[in-house]
Amino acid sequence: MTDIFIENGRALADGEFTETSLRTTGLDIGPLDADHGRAALHIDASGLLVLPGIVDLHGDAFERQIMPRPGVDFPIDVALVDSDRQAISNGITTVFHATTWSWEPGLRSAENARKLLEAIEALRPQLAADTRFHLRHETYNLDAEAEIVEWLTEGRIDLFAFNDHMDGTIGDLARPKKRSRMVERTGLADEEFDRLVERVLSRADDVPASIARLAQAARESGVRMLSHDDNNPTTRQGFRAQGITIAEFPVNEETAREAAAAGDFIVFGAPNVVRGGSHTGWTRASDMIAKGLCSVLASDYFYPAPLLAAFRLAADGTLPLARAWDLISLAPARAAGLEDRGALAAGRRADIIIVDDRQPLRPRIIAVIAAGRLVHLADASRLVHSVAPRKAVAVV
Repeated sequence: MTDIFIENGRALADGEFTETSLRTTGLDIGPLDADHGRAALHIDASGLLVLPGIVDLHGDAFERQIMPRPGVDFPIDVALVDSDRQAISNGITTVFHATTWSWEPGLRSAENARKLLEAIEALRPQLAADTRFHLRHETYNLDAEAEIVEWLTEGRIDLFAFNDHMDGTIGDLARPKKRSRMVERTGLADEEFDRLVERVLSRADDVPASIARLAQAARESGVRMLSHDDNNPTTRQGFRAQGITIAEFPVNEETAREAAAAGDFIVFGAPNVVRGGSHTGWTRASDMIAKGLCSVLASDYFYPAPLLAAFRLAADGTLPLARAWDLISLAPARAAGLEDRGALAAGRRADIIIVDDRQPLRPRIIAVIAAGRLVHLADASRLVHSVAPRKAVAVV
């Protein structure tokens, strides 16, 4: 593997920006402020920021690559390769593909969940980002329990979330536009979908025990867990009691405050910050950040969002950029139990991005290094190859 030397950039290290040099040694970062050593590849980062790679705990934008329009499917391997390019070009070096396994057929079906997991496992060696499987389990999907326990036991799940969108599903049945999108996603006729919802609802009393069994299996397998859209402190407390210590998108401040008081990780969507509010009309993420009630930002449905959100927070004066960057790098790494990344320090995984920040709200990715490999370069003039002198060859 080619060692890389980055010089003249302003690197984020130990919570502040310092003009220093940085060298990779294999998969890892070498000592900061080092000379180029044996590095064969030099990058001139003059006037640029050098930052830890983004760690994205929850991204499901890949679904649009699989099904760009309702009923229009593309091969999952093609979708994942293209999603990898999107993630890397936006500075995401560790990506958790948030795969929903619902009781519905279609995009979020059992068949697609299995295919996605198999495709991620098969393609992982050739993808630029460290690509991981985040299973979002719809809690009413009781028939999936045994298979999910098996996946947890085998170590095939990297993050495990409990979702309950049943109330929203029932509410959307009376809203023609939302109902139409929901039904189209499943590929069912209207009457078939209604009957399916009735069957699923009839087993509601079995859901709590299923959650408890799955949470136990995840704990025993050492898999970090999230609860999604907690809507009150009691719900958050109940999940925490089962070892589910990541609160993903709490829907109100009261619930977020309960999570923060207990030391839970709290995830909000980076698109919420970029757009100035939630597309659902729920909690405004930038307000939660200002109040200390958000510890992680995720791409959610838009891969460019984490990068843009960090710079938006800095431009708005909500947080200094160094602290805003922690929300998309160091904190999510810790939440996922990945202690080898999220910071520029000797011995950490060499996930590094180089950014042109001359336009505060429109940062431009110049280069991305993932696990010590240069995987994205937008400005070749920054690249300098060091060529060792050739040995003289005697002519006989």
